[in-house]
Amino acid sequence: MYLIQDSRDLLNIVLAFCILWLTIFIAWFIYYVAMLMREAFKMTREMHERINKVDDLIVAFKDKIEHSTSYLLLIGEGVKKLVEMARSYSKKNSKKK
Repeated sequence: MYLIQDSRDLLNIVLAFCILWLTIFIAWFIYYVAMLMREAFKMTREMHERINKVDDLIVAFKDKIEHSTSYLLLIGEGVKKLVEMARSYSKKNSKKK
């Protein structure tokens, strides 16, 4: 009725403990890899959000530049008209003298 009667019983007990420790190690390793993957996923998601923000900023900047160039064209035309009017006014004044 003894637990260990021969060397084979001792070998089975040692193998059982080895399998237990191997199982604990594998479970810890799987948990550690899962946490690493989770952190990597969080980092990629944050980088994706930052890249989207930068892209939105670039698009907004581009839109503002495009709108301002259309206004600059109108302002340029207005300045041309003012210069033409000033020239015609100065020519009229010079003819009167």
